[in-house]
Amino acid sequence: MPRDDVPVSPIRPFPLPAPPPPPLRPAAARRREERGITTAEYAVGTAAGAGLAGLLYKLLTSGFGDRMLRTLYDHVLGLLGVG
Repeated sequence: MPRDDVPVSPIRPFPLPAPPPPPLRPAAARRREERGITTAEYAVGTAAGAGLAGLLYKLLTSGFGDRMLRTLYDHVLGLLGVG
């Protein structure tokens, strides 16, 4: 005969299911929060590209750039057996 002062745990035939995952934020809310980040990335990329283009322009239009391109051209012609 069971005693009333001893707690009895219920017996479950199957384990309890896992709790559901937390709800995701709507995509519109995520995009709204990240809108400024994308703009900043474009600005940094544009500035870096413009700086690199300016550096290459100065390098290739200087005497050093002229000599470098001439040497490269002569080397390629030598490899082809034309020059």
